[in-house]
Amino acid sequence: MSSLPASPLRSNDLRQSLIISGGFVLALLVINLLFFNTGTVAVVLLSGLYQGMLFFLVAAGMSIVFGLLDVLNLAQGSIFMLGAYTGFAVYGALPPETPLTVRFIAALVGAAVAGAVLGGGVEFVLLRPLYSRPIFQIVLTFGLATVIEQAVRAYYGPAGLIPIDPPAAIDTTFNILGGQFETYRLFIIFVGFVLMISISLLLQKTRLGIIIRAGVQDSEMVQALGINVRRVFTLVFALGTAVAALGGMTAAPFLGAHPSMGAQFLLTAIVVIVIGGMSSYEGTAIASILVGLTRATAEQISLQYLNTPVLASVSILLFMVIVLLVKPNGLFGRD
Repeated sequence: MSSLPASPLRSNDLRQSLIISGGFVLALLVINLLFFNTGTVAVVLLSGLYQGMLFFLVAAGMSIVFGLLDVLNLAQGSIFMLGAYTGFAVYGALPPETPLTVRFIAALVGAAVAGAVLGGGVEFVLLRPLYSRPIFQIVLTFGLATVIEQAVRAYYGPAGLIPIDPPAAIDTTFNILGGQFETYRLFIIFVGFVLMISISLLLQKTRLGIIIRAGVQDSEMVQALGINVRRVFTLVFALGTAVAALGGMTAAPFLGAHPSMGAQFLLTAIVVIVIGGMSSYEGTAIASILVGLTRATAEQISLQYLNTPVLASVSILLFMVIVLLVKPNGLFGRD
């Protein structure tokens, strides 16, 4: 197995990766200033952070699970989608007189718990026997993604659900340098950054993080100390799926929920992980922001000058190609 938190990049490689990332952000800022007024620039940058946080919420769990367990979970996007539908179900099940804030928080918690339970069950029942057979893991998680999507499509129909109402305090817009931006998208940025920092601290500073890193390096030694390594790995997988499901519900008040949203976010999440470096959680976090800013900038240019958002998706694939030409293992990938 590879190690996500351990074996840090050499200082020269880390410095080079940070310089490349910072230079790219600066280039995007210059492009925005050349093409747009200051109000539009501010909105584009915030929109980039918003999109980046959504990509992170899907990619983070994939990165953690792959880095620690060597499992590429192709069902992560479907779990993101399932989190949105679970949140809708919890939100709608509560009595109408329940305060909107309570219903919203209950939906977030319900989605995260459902994602954790599903992820833990999938690891324990389906993936645990296949740790030595990576191709079978990929086929299994791809099949699971298909089953989840088709089950949701059969139960809810193909049309999807319209967005639900978030609490009034975050259901507004605000003015920034003459541009308008939704407060709820700012809330998504906040949630993303909180989770980004919290997961990093969990992996680096807590006893659980130490156990995880030690278990990856020498599971037999950790097992000899009386620690159930397999249970820890189940917990890690559950954490990754819980973050994805929480992300789906976080996006639901803005994007709604539809059966194909999982596949859409999965593709971008894979691009993010490749750009950041397959075994690097920190790389995934930074790459999420870079991809979000790239997509928002290309989308705004495309809409303003071509009257179509066609450049949005193409831009992140082009960005990936450029990164891999410069750093074949990704920005923060290890040799």
